[in-house]
Amino acid sequence: MRIVAANWKMNLRRQSALELASRLKADGRQCWLFPSFPLLPAVAQAIAGSGLLLGAQDVSPEEDGAFTGDVSAGQLADAGCSLVLVGHSERRHGHGERHPLLLRKLKRAAAEGLKIVYCVGETLAERQAGRAETVTGEQLGTLQKLDESERAMIAAVAYEPVWAIGTGENATPQQAQEIHAGLRAALQRLGISAPLLYGGSVKPDNARELLTQPDVAGVLVGGASLDYESLAAIDNAAMEA
Repeated sequence: MRIVAANWKMNLRRQSALELASRLKADGRQCWLFPSFPLLPAVAQAIAGSGLLLGAQDVSPEEDGAFTGDVSAGQLADAGCSLVLVGHSERRHGHGERHPLLLRKLKRAAAEGLKIVYCVGETLAERQAGRAETVTGEQLGTLQKLDESERAMIAAVAYEPVWAIGTGENATPQQAQEIHAGLRAALQRLGISAPLLYGGSVKPDNARELLTQPDVAGVLVGGASLDYESLAAIDNAAMEA
């Protein structure tokens, strides 16, 4: 079964989030939902008793304390989350998050029992310089610093080329497969058997071809996950792949 993870980013309001989550539940879907922090409790209640899983878009590296604006892993678990994104490109490139901070976030999330979707991906300049595999491999190398129990908390690794996020551009299925194959080999060396997701302008019209690639086990969907019909179409493609 292919995974469909829906990253709602900084979108929706309580009512629209509830309506979308409720429709997904009524259809018996099993997507992974990543709403923004204020929506988590309401969405958790809306999807209770379903096959849908709730995740957060980020997590503090700190356990608790005087860290204004941060949200701890313990608070996320308390709000109903079982998953969390770490290393999303919009955090890496928009907020300057690098290896030492991401490692602390990984360890903190694992310590609180949250499963992790760890994100990697190269910029356009890095791809044009022929460094896509090198960059993603270096980013994946952060996982080497996790112990065995922490590595077991990696629910998935998402490859999201930065140049394809929110741009309307996307990696071809062949480009996605090429990077995924390299990531699969690197994960095997680390003893991690997590599925690989592709993220980057995933839409109903390209989801099926992406999902039929041998090392693409699912998709991380951004803008197309905000509309029920488009998300349902992508999920249908995942179920048929």
